[in-house]
Amino acid sequence: MCDDGQQHRPAHVNEAGADACGDQCCARTATVSADARRRALQRRVRWLVGATISYNVIEAVVAISAGAAASSTALIGFGLDSIIEVASAVAVAWQFAGSDPEARERTALKVIAVSFFALALYVAVESVRSLFGGEAAQHSTAGIVVASLSLLIMPLLSYAQRRAGHELGSASAVADSKQTLICTYLSGVLLFGLVLNSLLGWWWADPLVGSVITAVAVNEGRRAWRGEHCC
Repeated sequence: MCDDGQQHRPAHVNEAGADACGDQCCARTATVSADARRRALQRRVRWLVGATISYNVIEAVVAISAGAAASSTALIGFGLDSIIEVASAVAVAWQFAGSDPEARERTALKVIAVSFFALALYVAVESVRSLFGGEAAQHSTAGIVVASLSLLIMPLLSYAQRRAGHELGSASAVADSKQTLICTYLSGVLLFGLVLNSLLGWWWADPLVGSVITAVAVNEGRRAWRGEHCC
């Protein structure tokens, strides 16, 4: 049986207690939802990274083989870029395989940056060699095909990973998506150079494309090193 104090407790006290309980419940629900969303995004990034690695392994084998057969610096550089994309994707996969991906972010960004710089150095040297005394690039049907396919596939992978990376606030995931996006740009430039060489015999278009690859790689390497890709 309730005493008089309990019977005559002000209604606003009960209402305040109910409001406080409701706020706490809403806060807990929001936290659970945010955690579930973060885990889902991390799984999506891992899946996209796996798809990127698989495609780039195939792309690298075809591009480097075709480039060696056609003496194409740009095509070989494109294949090496694919290998670097694999290294970049592996760094991100390693990051998100841990229980605390944020703690591994800086290391992953450094790996991505060094990969960009390595690509830039190789392509720059080979482009200069091709322009001044190297063997002129030949027609490559396989190169044209792989560049065309990459121009279609890479933008989709890049967009999906960049969107997930931005929502997670992960600079390394965004940096890796930029690496994939660069592959799209390079595919277009490479395709243009290969077609010019095949149709018009403009062999110098090949090392010219190589210089574009070098400039883009250096710029993105600097951005990754500084962790600017989420800005």
